[in-house]
Amino acid sequence: MSHIQQGWTSDRVELLKKFFDAGLSCSQIACEIGTTRNAVIGKMHRLGLSRPKNMFADRIKPRRAPSDTWRPKALRPKLRGLSISAQREALRAAYPGSAVHETAIESPHKCSLLELRPAQCRWPISEPDAADFAFCANPSLDGFSYCAGHARLAYRPRRPLNQFLIAAA
Repeated sequence: MSHIQQGWTSDRVELLKKFFDAGLSCSQIACEIGTTRNAVIGKMHRLGLSRPKNMFADRIKPRRAPSDTWRPKALRPKLRGLSISAQREALRAAYPGSAVHETAIESPHKCSLLELRPAQCRWPISEPDAADFAFCANPSLDGFSYCAGHARLAYRPRRPLNQFLIAAA
């Protein structure tokens, strides 16, 4: 039988207690006795031996102090969109008529996704799989993702429930 596979004899238990009282760590005790660290921990648990949690606090490396070259993160301007009520008011002002006419919107500035700029309409034209797929790219309204014509299609006023039920019947 090898030295590591020996059982816990009374001599080895006395050595474990002696090394424990001397303040050795479980790894050091395991090296001295000739067993594994987990075996030492298990035997200590069965014997009811425990140490205060802060016993090895002086051995733990202190955290490194932050360097003196601290720099704040780059500040980015926060782009705050319009609230929903402000968007509705802007749309009502832009389109005073109550009827929504779905007419074709002229998009002479069509471009791909990679060519879009921040103030351009993001309304997709055609199907994504089609060869002629592009985005509208007309100048967008302030606070909206779409141009005036596409914003009118995207942000329709909600119909009252009874009108919806009548239209569905």
